[in-house]
Amino acid sequence: MDIASLRREYTQAGLHRDTLNPNPYQQFSLWLQQAIEAEVLEPTAMQVATASAAGKPTLRTVLLKSFDANGFVFYTNYHSQKAQQITENPQVALLLFWKELERQVEITGRAEKIPTLESLRYFATRPRGSQLGAWVSAQSSIITSRKLLELKLDEMKRKFSAGEIPLPDFWGGYRVVPDSIEFWQGRPNRLHDRFEYRRAADGWEIGRLSP
Repeated sequence: MDIASLRREYTQAGLHRDTLNPNPYQQFSLWLQQAIEAEVLEPTAMQVATASAAGKPTLRTVLLKSFDANGFVFYTNYHSQKAQQITENPQVALLLFWKELERQVEITGRAEKIPTLESLRYFATRPRGSQLGAWVSAQSSIITSRKLLELKLDEMKRKFSAGEIPLPDFWGGYRVVPDSIEFWQGRPNRLHDRFEYRRAADGWEIGRLSP
């Protein structure tokens, strides 16, 4: 299989400093809305990179569930590998890639647990099956078969059959408070447009990066 010759030119659009919003969250909101309108598959899917205290990295895909001027929020099991690594080393990176638009956004910053009440409000909006799933999965732990998950799901269905499903005490959200946010637009000849917003004392500084 010859994969070295696989390539495509990115020709859809360019990115210019004078068209960027001075606020990175508003710029992100614009791009996310355009990804949704373009019917990108899973427009909120993002890779979360974490590393242990010893520097061992891991990477996985989660869904961005909210964002504002305080940061970017995702949810997980607090006993998972990513959560354990965040406890050891809260510096993380996020990456959203919208290939249909030839765009990506990279976010680096510090992850912190959100308040329980905020997690509870979100948990209450999840479909009942997803709520049960949070109780069923001991995320990242080794299991011997899928049958164990199905048996645990049946157990949780019986346990919570009479009413609302409570928020597990081992499940909730993280907010990534960014130090930098980079907007990347594919261009021909691999001379891509890259603009980085970097946090400064009085707001955000914007600089163009070499591709």
